[in-house]
Amino acid sequence: MPKKNNPAPVTIIGGGLAGTEATYQLVRRGIPVKLFEMRPRVETGAHQTDLLGELVCSNSLGSNLPDRASGLLKEELRAFGSYILDTAYKYRVPAGNALAVDRDAFAREITRYVKGHSMVEFVNEEATDIPEEGLVIVASGPLTSKRLLDHLVKRFGQKSLSFFDAIAPIVEAESIDMTRAYRGDRYSLEPKGDYINCPMTREEYETFVDALLKAKKIDLPAFEKEAKKKFFSACQPVEQIAASGREALRFGPLKPVGLVDPVSKHRSYAVLQLRQDNLLSSLYNLVGCQTNLVHGEQERVFRLIPALRNAKFVRLGQMHRNSYLYSPKFLTTTLQVKDHPNWFLAGQITGVEGYTESTGTGLLAGLNAARITLGKTLVDPPPATMLGALLRYITFPGHKQFTPMNANFGLFGDDKAETADDRRAAIITEARRAFRAYFQEL
Repeated sequence: MPKKNNPAPVTIIGGGLAGTEATYQLVRRGIPVKLFEMRPRVETGAHQTDLLGELVCSNSLGSNLPDRASGLLKEELRAFGSYILDTAYKYRVPAGNALAVDRDAFAREITRYVKGHSMVEFVNEEATDIPEEGLVIVASGPLTSKRLLDHLVKRFGQKSLSFFDAIAPIVEAESIDMTRAYRGDRYSLEPKGDYINCPMTREEYETFVDALLKAKKIDLPAFEKEAKKKFFSACQPVEQIAASGREALRFGPLKPVGLVDPVSKHRSYAVLQLRQDNLLSSLYNLVGCQTNLVHGEQERVFRLIPALRNAKFVRLGQMHRNSYLYSPKFLTTTLQVKDHPNWFLAGQITGVEGYTESTGTGLLAGLNAARITLGKTLVDPPPATMLGALLRYITFPGHKQFTPMNANFGLFGDDKAETADDRRAAIITEARRAFRAYFQEL
């Protein structure tokens, strides 16, 4: 075993949230890292910069409320000292009860820290296999290169799985017609809020839906057409939601519930919310409007929403394929490979879904790689905690169908509570109790 005062470097493949979180957990404990990141030498089709920790699909890391699953997971990760979450709060932008960030400032901070650290050797190359020697963390993400993915599939004897994800457009704040929009948060009584709300009448909504359904979509490659309906539930293209029923958007991303137009004093028929995308508040994201429409059609269709009639788009939506592995067959709850315990997997390649979830697995993989180096017992949070429950899901061998999963209260067993609120309260209470006890033991 390596000596504590002269540890061997840990190899990390991937510079996303999981890989950079793992890097931090190692270097803060005096353990050097050799970090591989292929971008921009090898493009993914979804990333737009060469920055580490780039957020692709959204700038939101989910709910920040303590009684939500995502909020509970954040609570646990911050107790463990998550670098990614600390950085996210540093570059937080207004988003109601969600943790949203200025994605560019956030990624630049991570890049400065990691590339500038004396204990990090940064290698801007594509990793095509897992080194046999030393500790290795594979955190290559859902957009893993084909060569590396082929190697992982062959090495673990499991086919790769996939689903489709989509990106929402971003518009310039100055191009939003504020005479047809208003600020406000859902259910808030305050006249000002973190979101810009774009209301629609029934006629405007019907016109928008008609155009959305008739608009031309981007053709998928032949091999993807068979799986074009495999979308992660939280990231379905807006046109696919509309195709499921004319009222679907009103009960989904365009729901008007909890929002009162300050001019009419009534609830609108439908409302599109815009969320701030940068610290300067010059850019806004179309919440829930991930799309696979061709670019010209996106501009035409979204400008049918009155407040966006003169919108200037700085980023248009697109769809991409996300890959992951059948982790339950070969991964342990410490994120080690069963027949090769010096190898760890982390991030969305394991089957977790979401930025905070990816960060959590990166934290655990980095922490456990460090504890192997330092001769300590590995961290394996109990299943009563949110992180522990998520780990049990991606390593449970009895799945009939293994699909990506984010933090949610459905990961816990039925405690026979009388109401859903009682059940959630009981889960949170027990999760905090279990986490405190486990953390104190560590």
